[in-house]
Amino acid sequence: MESKVVGRFAPSPTGRMHAGNIYAALVAWLVAKSQGGDIVLRIEDLDRERSKPRFIDAVQRDFEMLGLTWDRGPFFQHDRDDAYAEAFRTLADKGLVYPCYCTRADLHAASAPHRGEKLVYPGTCRHLSAEERTAREASGRKPASRLMVDDEEISFLDAVQGRYTQNLERDCGDFLIRRSDQAFAYQLAVVVDDAAQGVTSVVRGVDLLCSTPQQIYLQNLLGLPHPEYAHIPLLVAEENRRLSKRDHDASLETLLARFKTPEAILGHIAGITGLAPTCDPASADELLSCFSLDALHGRIQVKWE
Repeated sequence: MESKVVGRFAPSPTGRMHAGNIYAALVAWLVAKSQGGDIVLRIEDLDRERSKPRFIDAVQRDFEMLGLTWDRGPFFQHDRDDAYAEAFRTLADKGLVYPCYCTRADLHAASAPHRGEKLVYPGTCRHLSAEERTAREASGRKPASRLMVDDEEISFLDAVQGRYTQNLERDCGDFLIRRSDQAFAYQLAVVVDDAAQGVTSVVRGVDLLCSTPQQIYLQNLLGLPHPEYAHIPLLVAEENRRLSKRDHDASLETLLARFKTPEAILGHIAGITGLAPTCDPASADELLSCFSLDALHGRIQVKWE
């Protein structure tokens, strides 16, 4: 078993980088490199319609320009269908997978958000009879595939947010592992990929904290190791709006126009998030000398300035 820390960059090639994913990539790099570890670059292109070849090339150039180097990869999810299918069969052989015919509208009508985090699936299709399933398929509905969960708690210690516990049945419900278009779902794919690529350290936004127990549940079922997790505060704009690729004021192009150099971008992000004592320009290597996760502990948001 590999003892070296292995972190990951896992961009989706649906647009250029912005301040939010530069920040997440920077912290992932600092966590791994501060422990003498490696970084995997994985292109998460499960969504074939939205993933564009020009962005696959661009995101790699962006990482290189910012000095956020990787040691392994790039790996591509579009090459991994056989591995996902094998994991899917393992779960199906355990009798834990069933077809779900619910539309998005059905889910919103039947579910309620729990703790403001996500919709909880109410189990609508879990106990359908063979006749009911046949009738739904006859109506033209193509089923997705859900994984059954039990009334059990999954708990883990996050390096930034502390102890987090979720009851899978109450807080999540049975969740998708394959979509109705037969594309494998994100939860299954990242679990299989992290294990195959030796990832031991996962750094990402706190908005994904509530997904982690489902991934740990999958790791348990598939006999895969558990990485260490660090869910960092989100960079938010006005009115607590999370920065995204739609926020052109935080796009890499705009950041370069504003700050002029990659070091100035990284230094500003490090300064406003508390990763560095000032917002002075600094390279990723220079930020290693003062790096600690302590400044992020328990924080949910950081205001983008």
